[in-house]
Amino acid sequence: METNNYENQTIIDVDLNKEMRKSFLDYSMSVITSRALPDVRDGLKPVHRRILYTMYENGLYPEKAYRKCADTVGSVLGSYHPHGDASVYDAMVRLAQKFSTRYILVDGHGNFGSVDGDPPAAYRYTESKMSRVSMEMLTDIDKDTVDFAPNYDDRLKEPTVLPSRFPNILVNGSTGIAVGMATNIPPHNLGEVIDAMCYYIDNPDAELDEIMQYLKGPDFPTAGIIMGRSGIRAAYGTGRGKIIVRAKTEIAEGKNGRFQIIVSELPYQVNKRRLIESIADLVKDKKIEGIADINDYSNREGMRLVIDIKRDGNPQVVLNQLFSMTQLQISYGIILLALVDGEPKILTLKQILSHYIKFQEEVIVRRTRFDLKKAQERAHILEGLMTALDFIDEVIAILRASKDQATGKQALMDRFGLDDIQAEAIVKMRLGQLTGLERIKIEEELAQLREKIAEYTAILSDEGKVLEIIKEEAMVIRDKFSDERRTEIAAVSGEVDIEDLIPMEDCVYTLTNMGYIKRQAAESYSLQNRGGRGVKGMTRREEDVAQTMFTCSSHDFIMFFTTKGKAYRLKGYEIPEGSKQSKGMNVVNLLPLEENEKISSMIRVPDFGSGETKYLCMVTRKGIIKRTDLEQYKNLRKSGIIAINLDEDDELAWVRLTDGNDDILVATRDGMSIRFNENDCRPIGRTARGVKAIELKEGDEVVGMCVIPDGQDDSMKVLTVSQTGLGRLSNHNEYRLQSRAGKGVINYQTEKYGKVASLNFVSDCDDVILISSDGIIIRISAAQISTVSRTSKGVRVMRLSEGESVVSATALSAEKGEEDTDETQPAVEDGAEANAESPTEE
Repeated sequence: METNNYENQTIIDVDLNKEMRKSFLDYSMSVITSRALPDVRDGLKPVHRRILYTMYENGLYPEKAYRKCADTVGSVLGSYHPHGDASVYDAMVRLAQKFSTRYILVDGHGNFGSVDGDPPAAYRYTESKMSRVSMEMLTDIDKDTVDFAPNYDDRLKEPTVLPSRFPNILVNGSTGIAVGMATNIPPHNLGEVIDAMCYYIDNPDAELDEIMQYLKGPDFPTAGIIMGRSGIRAAYGTGRGKIIVRAKTEIAEGKNGRFQIIVSELPYQVNKRRLIESIADLVKDKKIEGIADINDYSNREGMRLVIDIKRDGNPQVVLNQLFSMTQLQISYGIILLALVDGEPKILTLKQILSHYIKFQEEVIVRRTRFDLKKAQERAHILEGLMTALDFIDEVIAILRASKDQATGKQALMDRFGLDDIQAEAIVKMRLGQLTGLERIKIEEELAQLREKIAEYTAILSDEGKVLEIIKEEAMVIRDKFSDERRTEIAAVSGEVDIEDLIPMEDCVYTLTNMGYIKRQAAESYSLQNRGGRGVKGMTRREEDVAQTMFTCSSHDFIMFFTTKGKAYRLKGYEIPEGSKQSKGMNVVNLLPLEENEKISSMIRVPDFGSGETKYLCMVTRKGIIKRTDLEQYKNLRKSGIIAINLDEDDELAWVRLTDGNDDILVATRDGMSIRFNENDCRPIGRTARGVKAIELKEGDEVVGMCVIPDGQDDSMKVLTVSQTGLGRLSNHNEYRLQSRAGKGVINYQTEKYGKVASLNFVSDCDDVILISSDGIIIRISAAQISTVSRTSKGVRVMRLSEGESVVSATALSAEKGEEDTDETQPAVEDGAEANAESPTEE
């Protein structure tokens, strides 16, 4: 470096490379520490901290009136933040947006933007004040709980961090890009975060899995669905991770018979307007075919984006294309980067909680010291006043003999051993304080202060007490501000150790005729006395009814077979959980079904690798039967596999699990039936067509199939229901064993009593649900139906309107209490009160 003088000016030659390095380093550190990254203690960047502190200073409390944002922005700029007004207002707007901030810290009034990307109104039009939860960020800030530093021009002091009585860095998260580094901390549920923090305080050696029992994962303000837990665990365990966030969608059938994809929730930070435009562009470029129209029906009640599917389009295929090509599904990268003691560090979940708890310990200790100091100072003054009251006559005499206050104070200090503060308080005593009542008040106040001093001293000497205070105050905040989790975390099969995170519990699975399916905890169906009303099991369309319902573990496999002969498999926990009243989710949202393809059978499979030989017995409408070893369906693809090859005009109607030596009973619409041992049908390959179960007459078809276990007693009976509303129970022994592929024996005299609607294998404990062609539903107990011979007519189980017929009958276990009486007998409401009567003899 050289120094040259030119006309009284000094020019210093410097190395440009070194100067650029130094300047860039200074700029980088400024951006990192004073602009772009949040502090691990309060989760705020400097601009957010300054906004909240300025609003607090200006008295913009939740109970006060709103004030123009221009006033707040101007105060922040003039006092603490010497930057552009746009940066302050943009930060302020984000704190007030319910779709950006999980728990808003600024309560905005006016146009603060929208999820469509609409910009907020100018700050001269909008108003704001602090939200209730943001007050908890500044609680006790006046009690020396945090350090203050000079502002940019040394006129004022500003806090270097806010007390933040809840872990805001996790609750509201943060996003920022610094120089050479970035942070992306997702928001979480306040209640879950505080529960996890309290558990970690009680168990400082807790493993990550234990903490994740309380803190499930991110909880975005726009809800959505997180696919799988492996990315969450990676982020919590290492500080970096990637999660897949998917929009909440539902495939529903419209009034015109076409399918619709209904989007009710979007992934975090997705612009709805741009999403619609991108979908329209994909349709225009023919990259996605099958979409007829897109309509946005969103309003203040919630989001509703409706995508109409063409008649020949497959809604599941279209939805999968939308997930892969648009922001209906996004990859959200988690980077848990924050400032620790002014240095940027990648942190794990446990480290974040540890730093926050350590900071809260400091806040509680500093607050307690402040309160202790104030209490000691007040007690010291009161002790002096008590001394004066004890010698009040002498005090008055000394003061009257003194020529001024200073002399009087000194005389009191010399006589009673007081200090200057105590003497000053005595000199300023009012005459009214000499009364006996005032003396009692001083004594009581002094006693209370001594108790508080003892309490504060105990807190400062015991770290355990400090941690208990942190927990207690955090729980108060949780009870006051916590809400339900918005973002669902969906289980994804194939994830490593995913099942370890899902509790194993018995659940009731329900599938309706119209394809709605749901899962419920078994304990939600409580045992009731006979004759009770029951509990309402589902809310569904009047013509819909439960088709299959059973109980199995959430970790068991459930297999689905469709009318087109395909097989699918899901784990129990992959079926969405629903409440008692919810109708559930349409199965087309879970399985890639084609148009006009329906679920014909849903069966539970506890374990594929148990070593016990099981068979799947399938029967089609045209009388074809096929038996295959269950193990051949062990490796099912997500898209399903072919379970049976069907003839062009045939469909798969029944699939049952057998033990290898059971009997099969098949019944037809024209009243024939055949019973044969399953070994008459040898096990064949998965893709084979099968063999003939019964010889059908022209125009006849199979209407029912049941499995009669080997050694079955008489507690189970065969239920036959006719299309004319007649039904009867018969002992299964009346159906003699025959060879497969014969014409069988007469099951019902259809010429006299009408064609057969269905055949089921039931016990007296089961309920029977019947549906007529005009949509009337009735539920009766199987015990009310008479047991008669195989050739008998039976009893009236359902009265029908003229021209109507029974279209199906389903048996369900009565103890599940799946429906209540109001919903099982809608016929009473429709004026057909006879439908609700008990079966009657004909």
